[in-house]
Amino acid sequence: MSRIVLSPDILPKEVVDQAAAMAPSSFELVVADCPTPPFMEAAKEAEYFVGFARGGFDDAFYKNARKLKLIQLVSAGYDRVDIEAARRAKVLVANNGGANAVSVAEHTMLLILATMKKLQNLHEGCMQGKWRIGDFSQNRLFELEGKTLGVIGLGNIGKKVARRAQAFGMRVIYYDIVRLTEDQEDALGVRFALFDEVLKSADVVTLHTPLTALTKSMMDARAFGLMKPTAFFVNTCRGPVVDEEALFEVLVTNRIMGAGLDVMAQEPPPADHKFFNLKNITITPHMAGPTVETWERAFRNAFDNIQRVAAGRPASWVIPELRDLV
Repeated sequence: MSRIVLSPDILPKEVVDQAAAMAPSSFELVVADCPTPPFMEAAKEAEYFVGFARGGFDDAFYKNARKLKLIQLVSAGYDRVDIEAARRAKVLVANNGGANAVSVAEHTMLLILATMKKLQNLHEGCMQGKWRIGDFSQNRLFELEGKTLGVIGLGNIGKKVARRAQAFGMRVIYYDIVRLTEDQEDALGVRFALFDEVLKSADVVTLHTPLTALTKSMMDARAFGLMKPTAFFVNTCRGPVVDEEALFEVLVTNRIMGAGLDVMAQEPPPADHKFFNLKNITITPHMAGPTVETWERAFRNAFDNIQRVAAGRPASWVIPELRDLV
C-alpha cells in the first residue's frame, strides 16, 4: 500500500481530521509534524507528501525519502521550496490547483473596498465614539464603478478578481508574462497592457504573482512612481514582491491614495513596523486564503493529484520550474 505522509504543521486538529476523512482508502496515511523524527521515519517509506513547504526539503531530506514521487502542497505559493533539490531528486512539486483562488479573490475585493472607502478609519472613529470626524474633503471616499483595475498576474486568482471587479462596474487591464489569446480576453472581458502601462493608467493595482527571482521587489520606487496620485495599491500574493521602503515613502507623502496588504516581507512583522503608524493603509495577517471552504478544495485537489500519479497519469499543477520533469 502506497504511503502518504501528511504534515499538519500549523493546521488545527479539525482540519487534519477533515484531511484524514477525505484520504483515499487505498493509501496509507501517516500524520506527523515536519521535520520531527517521527516525520522523517515515516518519510522513508512515503511516496507522497501533503502539506506546506516550510523549509527543510533539501538534498538530505530526499536522500532519506528515496521513494518520494510528489510534494503536494496545500498552498498556492511555493517560494520556500528548494526547487533545485527537488529537481536533483526528480521529485515533482505541485501547488494546490487554485483551491484558495475564490477566497483570495474575495479578500482582494475586500481590501479594495476597505481602502477606497476608508473602512478602518471610519470603524475606529465609531468605536471611539467619534461620529463623522472631519468634513467630506478630509474623508474622500471613492466608488469602484467606472474605475480601472490593473491586475498584475492573471492566474487562477487574478482571473477571479477580474470577474468580481467587473461586477462592480470596473474596467480591467492586466499584465502577465503569459498572455491570453484575443478570444480569451474577450471571454474574460480584460485587455493586456505592458507592466508600466498598467501602473500608469490603473486606479487600483492588485498583485497576484508568485514570488520568484523575477518578481522579487518588482514594485519598487520606480514602479510606485508611475502610479497615479489618486491610485490605490493592493497585495495579496507575497510580501517580498514589494519594496516596503518604497511603498512607505509613497504612502507617507500621499503620493498614492492608499494601500491594502494581506502579506508583508517579514511575517509576523515587528510590533514597531512603520506601516502601523499610517492612516492610509489596511493590513490583514496573511489570512486571505484559509477559509473553511478552502481546506476541502485543497485536500480534494491533493488526493486527486496523488491518485493521478499513482495511476501513471501526468500530475496536475506542477510548478512551472519543474514541468519538464512531467
